[in-house]
Amino acid sequence: MVRVLDRDRPSSSLQYQLGGATHIFHWQWQEQALTVAYETIGEGAPVLLLPAFSTVSNRAELQDLATGLASHLQVTALDWPGFGESDRLPLDYGPALYTQFLQDFVAANFTMPIAIVAAGHAAGYALALAHHPPPVANWCWSLPPGVDR
Repeated sequence: MVRVLDRDRPSSSLQYQLGGATHIFHWQWQEQALTVAYETIGEGAPVLLLPAFSTVSNRAELQDLATGLASHLQVTALDWPGFGESDRLPLDYGPALYTQFLQDFVAANFTMPIAIVAAGHAAGYALALAHHPPPVANWCWSLPPGVDR
């Protein structure tokens, strides 16, 4: 059973990667509670930045892009479960986990369709979300690995 434990709340223990407000999203997967770090910067229409999946991936890899977009948009960038400042519990970090996490995160944090910019393999999850009813994404861009601007 998957459920969101509670709405995000600011956390002073997280490092500022983008210069925005840091938050923790509480989420549960396979009866284990996880905390997922994310950061929001700017104001305007919402855009979600998804970092690539690699051993060094976190929201900081998208800092230049986030800063550029934040002058006109509300940018949210997250650390996937198991990456960055998010929990790394002993779980099967596979497609089912990441698909459900992204659905739950977006549903809990956005009240209107959003734009998504995804790096690397995160693009597949973004595209799946964009086709998941009800429509939650109105634009979806994919960045090749190593492109952050």
